[in-house]
Amino acid sequence: MLNLQYIIVILLSLLVVGLVALCVLLYRKNKHLKKAKEDADKMHKNFALQFKDMHLDKVHAQLNPHLLKNVFNSILSHAYQTYYTMDKLANVLDYVLYESPNKLVSPKEEIEFALNLIEINKIKVSPLFDMKVKVKVDPLTESLYEQKVIAPLLTIDLIENAFKHADIQNPDAFISVLITFVEGVLSVKVSNKISNKTALKKTNSGIGTRTLQERLEVLYKNRYSLNRFVENDVYIAHLTLDLNAENDTLHTS
Repeated sequence: MLNLQYIIVILLSLLVVGLVALCVLLYRKNKHLKKAKEDADKMHKNFALQFKDMHLDKVHAQLNPHLLKNVFNSILSHAYQTYYTMDKLANVLDYVLYESPNKLVSPKEEIEFALNLIEINKIKVSPLFDMKVKVKVDPLTESLYEQKVIAPLLTIDLIENAFKHADIQNPDAFISVLITFVEGVLSVKVSNKISNKTALKKTNSGIGTRTLQERLEVLYKNRYSLNRFVENDVYIAHLTLDLNAENDTLHTS
């Protein structure tokens, strides 16, 4: 009887030890699984962050070249505009230095000078400014077009005054230049929107206008007309010059 009880106690003890061992094993396994899950979550987060960084780097790689290209195009545009304006300025200086000392130039040279002068003055206004320039000449039918029949720098006053006095801040502002050479008659008509504000009177204001009037009167007498007037807040200056008599004589007194 004692032996049976002893055996039962031993078996119960072994069962308890086995249960304890199983619990310990299950605990360790659960702890290992929990750590594995934490490691997996951490790895997933790291992968997500790396993927996000890779995506951002890709976006930046796409944006940066476009940004640099846009900046480059902007610089190139300004550089081209500067070069273009300097080229026109060089042409104007050549004309003033080497052609204007001559008593006579051709209508072609004077018209090209006027167009170069317009291009230089364009830097004073916005690229969106309403600027109209039209030239009407047929070199094939105009025998005087390339002949030395006109005094130089006669167009400078009309063009410079248009840019000087135009109301460039007004959204309706504009400058219009129409140059024609038909049947030996040069016509230069310049129109510009003027400001309603009273202009400041400058000490030397009007010198260029008076000089032009005096030159025309001395050189061409009754073969020119120069009209200046204001119509609906638009200032118009219109010069016409008959060059057909230049083959006969030019008043150079």
